[in-house]
Amino acid sequence: MIELTDEMREALAGALVSRAPVIMSYVDADGQPHISYRGTVQVYSSDQLAVWARNPDGGLPNSVGAHPQVALLYRNPETRLSWQFLGRARIEEDEDARNVIFDASPEFERNQDPDRKGKALVIDIDKVVSRGETLMERDA
Repeated sequence: MIELTDEMREALAGALVSRAPVIMSYVDADGQPHISYRGTVQVYSSDQLAVWARNPDGGLPNSVGAHPQVALLYRNPETRLSWQFLGRARIEEDEDARNVIFDASPEFERNQDPDRKGKALVIDIDKVVSRGETLMERDA
């Protein structure tokens, strides 16, 4: 069962400010792997993360339809917290949900997309790992 914790919520919400942005990996439409820093990763529900992708035509938003599997790595060397989140991403089209995800993003990130042209992604988490140990896993 996946039940993201308050500690995860707080760490991810402050990741950009604490200089520990999340690294996200995905596979593009051509099957090539990519990794990138993401400053908007946030706990969206007890078993979901969300990301605001500022560039609506970027690789991440354009890849999740064909390749929804993603991995996210949070690591803060000062607090010694580290988690890997493995799951499946999708574009969220609901305007209310988009607004919640955008509004929960750090101010710096919101200022980079004042017209809200980006895409909201919701990630259904299947597994959470820390230091090689599975902490949580979605029931089959």
